[in-house]
Amino acid sequence: MTLTPKQRVERIVEHAMCIGCGLCQAVAGTDKLQVVKGETGYLVPIASDDIDAKTVDIIEDVCPGIHVAGLPSNLIATDSQHDNVWGPWTRMVRAWAGDEQQRHIGATGGVLTALASFLLTSKQVNFVLHVKPHETEPSFGQMHISRTPEEVLQGAGSRYGPTAPLIAIDQVLDLGEPFAFIGKPCDIAGLRNYAEQDARVNELVKFTLAPVCGGWGPPATTRNFYQRMGVDPEAVTGLRYRGHGCPGPTRITTKERVVDAHYLDFWGDDESMWDMPFRCKICPDGIGEAADIAAADSWVLGSPNRLDSETDPGTNSVVARTSAGAYLLAEADMAGALVIEHDIMPDHMSIYQTHQMHKKYAVGPRYQGLQDAGQLHVRTERLRVAELASEVPRHEYERQRLGTMERVKVGKATQPKPKAAS
Repeated sequence: MTLTPKQRVERIVEHAMCIGCGLCQAVAGTDKLQVVKGETGYLVPIASDDIDAKTVDIIEDVCPGIHVAGLPSNLIATDSQHDNVWGPWTRMVRAWAGDEQQRHIGATGGVLTALASFLLTSKQVNFVLHVKPHETEPSFGQMHISRTPEEVLQGAGSRYGPTAPLIAIDQVLDLGEPFAFIGKPCDIAGLRNYAEQDARVNELVKFTLAPVCGGWGPPATTRNFYQRMGVDPEAVTGLRYRGHGCPGPTRITTKERVVDAHYLDFWGDDESMWDMPFRCKICPDGIGEAADIAAADSWVLGSPNRLDSETDPGTNSVVARTSAGAYLLAEADMAGALVIEHDIMPDHMSIYQTHQMHKKYAVGPRYQGLQDAGQLHVRTERLRVAELASEVPRHEYERQRLGTMERVKVGKATQPKPKAAS
């Protein structure tokens, strides 16, 4: 059956591929498509009946839910090193923000906050496009433009809820000013895709910075978390996922009280307990392969110790992938905006981010399972998905492939047709 352009947009959501980044709205314009909170609690695109096929062709090409590419070849430095799991890199370090407040408030060691602030104070960019807590949806994030370090600090700390940082990227580019972008790896993949449609991206986006991302919490899971903490979801006025320590308390705020939980109360004590959207489970690039710099937690096996996290000041493991990223690290270190403890290697990253290493090997067989079940999967370039899959033992390959097919069969890899929340 031939799908209409509207149905093609809806299929991305129904096959659980949409990440809610908002880029499709920027491509189509609000008269043809709007990204809004849906009945499921996710941000979803609501396309008009008259959206045209040419527009949807572009959406399908730029959408990072279904198309993710690694670093463009022209940005890979001649002296770059390469790791089959961790991709191209020019330098890897352990580091933290030189400013104590930035380090404390930041999600881990404040590295991305420090770098964004340094880019502003050194006048290398006019502003930073990133996200901050949503003004009316406590668990959400919202697009934010910062022109001062103080404004940057408003967005410090991770946002593990629906967020659309690219929803107005066309309007941001219309400003005609040089800027830096901080977003999840999938957001940066979307921005790199969009550069193929709008040359202003490569002209104006001077730096791309990403947190290494293990996924985010589905809206229903967040509501369940509120209830487990004894808080009425409808009474919540604010949610800080982490920061103010490493990882710092997950703080729920209502008009009457403040409830502090542990980061592991939200996520669970080990990877088997993590709940996240299906698209995050099949992410081909949680490690920011298209970014100039990616910053990660430095916890052994990717999870904090409950006791140590009360006194941990925070240290990021940082990957500079481009020459621009490596120069920025060196400049920030020399200026005191960043403290670099020492250099590290890909093997260290695999210890700190073991789940990312495992997922890199697993996505190939998972995509095969999606294809075998007749579902959309992610089209990838320069991410070595097939090469890594070929190294997976046959029994494990089949376990991942069949497990994915079973998820499709029982409805864990689908979403309802997008409909705006009432």
